[in-house]
Amino acid sequence: MDNDTRLYIYAFLSRVMSDIPDARFIKDLKANESLMSTIGENSMQWLLGLDDMFILDELNSDFTSLFVLNTQPIESFVLDAKNEAQVGLQNPAMSYYFQNNFEVNMDQTSIMAPDHLSIEFAFMQTLVYRDEKKPQREFLEQHMIPWVVPYMMGMKSMSTTPFYQDICDFIVEFLVADLDGLMAGEENGSK
Repeated sequence: MDNDTRLYIYAFLSRVMSDIPDARFIKDLKANESLMSTIGENSMQWLLGLDDMFILDELNSDFTSLFVLNTQPIESFVLDAKNEAQVGLQNPAMSYYFQNNFEVNMDQTSIMAPDHLSIEFAFMQTLVYRDEKKPQREFLEQHMIPWVVPYMMGMKSMSTTPFYQDICDFIVEFLVADLDGLMAGEENGSK
């Protein structure tokens, strides 16, 4: 998969996980049939077959149920039995950001945890943009794959909309394929 596609997907996933969808998000998504078909056929048919306001209400309800009321998409919440978010450089993801010159300005977002999935996707987008393959592979292996894959599998079972069901599957498939692609590139001598 080329870097431009990877950049776009990581940016899109960062937006998907950051907040409830708004009317512009739905309009933009419906205008991009290629992206919808990539996410999943069920969600594409669902999105194209219903009124935007109905979709907005359903997605907002599903997002809130899945990612706000249940377990939030925060690495330390999912991996820590105490369900606590670590802050500062005590947070392993934040420490990794710091080591790789990625600044997270928590004052500019409503997201309160540096290891929120939306921020982790944004970090991966930055690494792809910089074409830094080794940190991409390491972050996927050490941070994202261990918690995002089981988390998304669990969230899919609780989802009520085809969009979030397909997004959960897509995230798992994309991250695994991305890691496989990075590892294959290393084997072929790409750094």
